[in-house]
Amino acid sequence: MIRNSDVTYGSVAIFFHWSIAALFIGQIGLGWFMLEDTDPARQFWLFQWHKSFGFLILALAALRLIWTLANRRPVEPDSLTAFEKIGARAAHWLLYAALFVVPLTGWAIASTSPLQIPSYAFNLVVIPHLPMNVSEAGERFWADVHAVLAYGAAIVAGLHILAALRHHFWLRDGILLRITRPSASHGTRK
Repeated sequence: MIRNSDVTYGSVAIFFHWSIAALFIGQIGLGWFMLEDTDPARQFWLFQWHKSFGFLILALAALRLIWTLANRRPVEPDSLTAFEKIGARAAHWLLYAALFVVPLTGWAIASTSPLQIPSYAFNLVVIPHLPMNVSEAGERFWADVHAVLAYGAAIVAGLHILAALRHHFWLRDGILLRITRPSASHGTRK
């Protein structure tokens, strides 16, 4: 099943969800590690990989948004409380926004840096800088915004994961199964 149904997500939505989730989690670790590394040559390549994965997340997020807008969303099970429905919607919207804003603020860091180091996406293509003023103050501002948004998104993602695990292991209501494999038998309305 490629497209979403009333009760579960299709294989394309599932691919976007899990690939972006893995990249996002990896980016948090890579971002922290690259700032702690003291070898300038290795740090340069860690930054390039971090930027490359950021551009990939941005591209996948755009494709995911298009796919989401072109597909119906599975109906929320009746077993969810009003608070859970509001919380789930808020978390999803915050995470969607982060998939665009966090990479864009990272791009802004590279674009405003006085060093003007090119961004080599996977060492295949140079990504041009955004048309922004170059200054140390601008670079610091965007670096702070990028860090706050990335760690804030990580907290929201952590809460999202905990909620999914609660539904799967404690409530056993099939909600997590809706995003693991497409099947009409998962996530039936209760």
